[in-house]
Amino acid sequence: MSISMYRLTVPMFQRGLASLKTYLDKAEAYAKEKNIDPVILVAARLAPDMLPLSGQYQRASDTAKFALARLTATDAPKFEDNETTFDDLRGRLAKTEAYLAGFSAEALEGTQTRQITLPGKSGIVLPGDEYIATFALPNFYFHVATAHAILRSQGAPIGKRDYLG
Repeated sequence: MSISMYRLTVPMFQRGLASLKTYLDKAEAYAKEKNIDPVILVAARLAPDMLPLSGQYQRASDTAKFALARLTATDAPKFEDNETTFDDLRGRLAKTEAYLAGFSAEALEGTQTRQITLPGKSGIVLPGDEYIATFALPNFYFHVATAHAILRSQGAPIGKRDYLG
């Protein structure tokens, strides 16, 4: 039994974005309770060579929208990577969610065999289903999990249930 490309993408990305929204709500409440400047949390990172929280949100958003654009051979909306507040990040998530909501199951029919060139300099080409399963979803969830880890490292009260939705 095969799974549709729609079920493998849109609902998966929507679920991860919902977790990211929950993180923002809990981080904002935590910042207010502990009198922490929210900008500190948005700029927090796990290691000096890793992206900050804002970058994790940006990359999760980009991964979702570019995956669908690549599968459907369409252009994804371009977002500036300039979010510095919780509200900015919420706005980016809302724009990403609106973009995802525009895809129907029919729009993704047959995309499992479309040849997708991985981004970057690798030149690797994969069929759509392998691209989603081995690159797009792992990359997306890496950034969702890293956002989770950043906020946990800053003391925000988020847990596994928040990640799983």
